[in-house]
Amino acid sequence: MENQKVVKRNGLVSDFDISKISQTVERALQGFNLDKNELLNTIPSFYKENLPTAKINQALILSALNLTSVVEPDWKNVAGRLKMFDLYKDIKNYRQEQNAVPYDYIKFLDFAIENNIYSADIKEKYSSAELQEAAGFIDPKLDMDYDYAGANLLIKRYLCEFDDHVVELPQEMFLSIALLIEQNDDKSIRMAQVKDTYLKLADRKISLGTPLLMNLRRPHGNLSSCFITVMDDNRDSIFYVIDQISAISKFGGGVGVNISRVRAKGARIKGIKNASGGVIPWIRIINDTAIAVNQQGKRKGAVTVSLDMWHLDIENFLELRTENGDQRMKAYDIFPQVVIPDLFMRKVENNEKWLLVDPHEVRTKYHQEIADLWGADFEKLYNQLYFDAEFGNLEMYKFVSAKELLKRLMKSQVETGMPYIAFKDTLNKYNPNKHDGVIVGTNLCTESHSNVRPSKFGTKRIENGKIISETYDGLVHVCNLLSINLANVENDDELKSICQTSVRLLDNAIDLTQVPIMEGTMHNQRYRTIGIGAMGLADYLAKNNVPYNDSAEVVDDLFEKMAIYNIRASIEIAKQKGPFGAYSGSEWQKGIILGKTQVWFNANSKYKKEWNDIYENLQKYGIRNSQLSAIAPNTSSSLIQGCTASVLPIYSKFFVETHGKGSVPNCPPFIKDKFWFYQENRNIDQRKIIEIMSRINKWIDTGISIELMYNLNRNIRAKDIYETIMTAWKKEIKTLYYTRTIQKDGSSVAKEECISCAG
Repeated sequence: MENQKVVKRNGLVSDFDISKISQTVERALQGFNLDKNELLNTIPSFYKENLPTAKINQALILSALNLTSVVEPDWKNVAGRLKMFDLYKDIKNYRQEQNAVPYDYIKFLDFAIENNIYSADIKEKYSSAELQEAAGFIDPKLDMDYDYAGANLLIKRYLCEFDDHVVELPQEMFLSIALLIEQNDDKSIRMAQVKDTYLKLADRKISLGTPLLMNLRRPHGNLSSCFITVMDDNRDSIFYVIDQISAISKFGGGVGVNISRVRAKGARIKGIKNASGGVIPWIRIINDTAIAVNQQGKRKGAVTVSLDMWHLDIENFLELRTENGDQRMKAYDIFPQVVIPDLFMRKVENNEKWLLVDPHEVRTKYHQEIADLWGADFEKLYNQLYFDAEFGNLEMYKFVSAKELLKRLMKSQVETGMPYIAFKDTLNKYNPNKHDGVIVGTNLCTESHSNVRPSKFGTKRIENGKIISETYDGLVHVCNLLSINLANVENDDELKSICQTSVRLLDNAIDLTQVPIMEGTMHNQRYRTIGIGAMGLADYLAKNNVPYNDSAEVVDDLFEKMAIYNIRASIEIAKQKGPFGAYSGSEWQKGIILGKTQVWFNANSKYKKEWNDIYENLQKYGIRNSQLSAIAPNTSSSLIQGCTASVLPIYSKFFVETHGKGSVPNCPPFIKDKFWFYQENRNIDQRKIIEIMSRINKWIDTGISIELMYNLNRNIRAKDIYETIMTAWKKEIKTLYYTRTIQKDGSSVAKEECISCAG
């Protein structure tokens, strides 16, 4: 290729110089036992005269990806480094910097604030000397840890843009987040905390939920991932909730909405029989709202609508996303969720009839809101309704076979991956705030939940020609999320430190976030709910030579320690700042932790001293956060972290993700040395997965996004799916997320992930 020319990024033409490319490749290969010539030898296949240097780098990235295999998985990390080099050159060119790695944080900060890319809070909260000290925390070498999938996602989704250019570097993002999250803490210690938070984010020990990662340094401020609201049975409430959904979606939040209070199809309105259209027409409006008000232009809004199993519209609800039937009864862009009481599951077991009723008729005749009942209170009312229906004393009801109704649910799951399942009595049994309300459903990814209630509406009045309706007393669930990357945890001391940082970080976020709806702000003040999750469990087990299939005891021990560390950290903050607003009368205040008494811990835990210390300090200081843990699916954010998603086993030891712009090979981080310890989910009996999830669930005070995977190539029968659901209920699993089926042709039910719960 002698005397050939290339076009540089600044537009100048220069000689093609293979030695410069060779040096770049050598930098990308540092620390890997790979042959640079394998990559350099691909150049003749794509080179042509006057090729832009940026195109050469892109072609080298594709070549490195093509070289990736289970035997040589490090080529995907080489591709990631080349992607970072590309980013450096683009930003260097845009900023007109002299350094190869343009990390001049102070200069960038001035530029970002001046151009409204960043909030001005950083410079208002910190002195010039503090910012100069913080700039010294930056470690550019940490940029070299990303593989291609992680680097590509980080650049495309999270780094700030200006004038159609990415202008922010990864370590600038992490340092700015650290500065802002610690801004209101004690000035005598906050710089140490800034450094601690920065290093744990940058070194990929902690993965932030998308709103935190995307919004914290930007001028607008919603930092919360999860929201749950509830719709009352009147027009004011229905449209008010639809407006709530649009406000939450605008700022990137995922929404859960319970619709069980709304009267059924054919119910009376103002005494007129057959006037109600039921829940489906309202769900279709929610569906269209989710499309119309997207998540900051990144993707359409994401909403799960939950309906209780006793609701008279449940059969149509189960068909919302199936292909067959009346298209006017479909809503393909919402995610249906069924809320199931224990009584239904018992009737399934006993092959008994199940009664479907209209909540409006129940409310009118029995003066009770059946949607707010659970446990013994629900069963008392339900049995009265059952008796009255058998004797013809209800106007609107239907008896169905409980088992057949569950089969219809399972059929929809196999076809569409949904509905999700929430076991209502289990949710509320372990609700630490049962003194203050009821849990009616879950968030979009089923891992987060707490008390909610609809807003009531006062007298309408006219102001400036507009009708104003006052609202009061409503609560909308809000939760801030992060995930601990277990793949990068080296020992128990580090895990303890990561948990402490995580609790502090999320508790601070509560005070910084600008929740887009009033009822969410009220919820934050009352409960201070946070969700510390985990990812990379499959990697943690493989690294420690534990096959996933045989990991129950190891997992049990790991998550008990995490629970201890998280609870201790929250009590320590309460010691300084006080407990959450609704602490008095809560399970915490009564000495019930994770649904268990001190007697239980002394009889069943090998960490008795730690738990007794917690009880002693809890009695003295209370606890800062009413709920602490929630394990999100984090499918996409695990790519940035370079680990396996969530706490489930891997789907495949090596796979290629194909999308519109090409194919990206992927495999777990320790596959080369720990190949035999990675077990694939599609080859594991899902009842075994439920057993391992139940060990985690014991130490998680909200929920886990549990995906079930059935490989039809292994002769899976309906009975297997039925028994898995029954096992999950009996082991007190709170929720079940997606059901994925691998078809005989190798395809599977598609899964869409909430960007906000990405972890």
